[in-house]
Amino acid sequence: MPQIDLETWELRVHGMVEEEFTITFRDLLDADLIERHITLTCVSNPVGGNLAGNAKWLGYPLRDLLARARPTAGADMVLSTSTDGFSASTPLPILQDDRDAMLAISMNGEPLPLEHGFPVRMVVPGLYGYVSATKWVVDLEVTRFADKTAYWTDRGWSEQGPIKTMARVEVPRSFAQVSAGTSTIGGSAWAQHRGITKVEVQVDDGDWEEATLAAEASVDTWRQWSHEINVEAGSHSVRARAYDPDGVQTEERADTVPNGASGWQSVQFTAE
Repeated sequence: MPQIDLETWELRVHGMVEEEFTITFRDLLDADLIERHITLTCVSNPVGGNLAGNAKWLGYPLRDLLARARPTAGADMVLSTSTDGFSASTPLPILQDDRDAMLAISMNGEPLPLEHGFPVRMVVPGLYGYVSATKWVVDLEVTRFADKTAYWTDRGWSEQGPIKTMARVEVPRSFAQVSAGTSTIGGSAWAQHRGITKVEVQVDDGDWEEATLAAEASVDTWRQWSHEINVEAGSHSVRARAYDPDGVQTEERADTVPNGASGWQSVQFTAE
């Protein structure tokens, strides 16, 4: 894992820009920083998997950095490179819009943990990490998808990595035992930078029923959901599906390769 000295860390910004420059960690500390709750999701997360997490991030908006660099006509991608050689190719417009993509220097009120990219990493709401979340970042090159490729795209993953809308069942766990009668099930759902508008659950082959959603921190964070069910003794299943402003998440099953898993999670459990 890279060990970086704060006094010597620098970030180079170059490529298809009118102004190339280098910034230091002190430059970031002196800048106008923003703090946002953002859920990150790994493209390797299977349906119902745990490779998703929410945190409070503090950092410098990448749109401000790029405004200073002034990308030239034809540029459509930023190639970010880590000190260990990892690279990610992120669509330029996403780093320039209002989603608060940032160079993060703090996580949950503390300096970035080493495993999360100390001292500086990228955090981009709405994109899987393999095209956006470069840790220990030291280089940003404004370029074109037609001219450059990145670590995972060289290995068969897709160029674009928008996070797919997903609902996850967390209670009950698979093959858990619950009490017969009335009980509460629950989980989380995410559709970063679009927002979750509804979650529905289905017990066995019954009707889909709307779950109760917890408050929304922002469209860039997951939402918890819960629902009360009543089941007799025996084996049962529960499925969940989420809605974003464009409609219901797809039922079509897809593997994680090349651009993320999809499908409705189903959990088997027993009531006694």
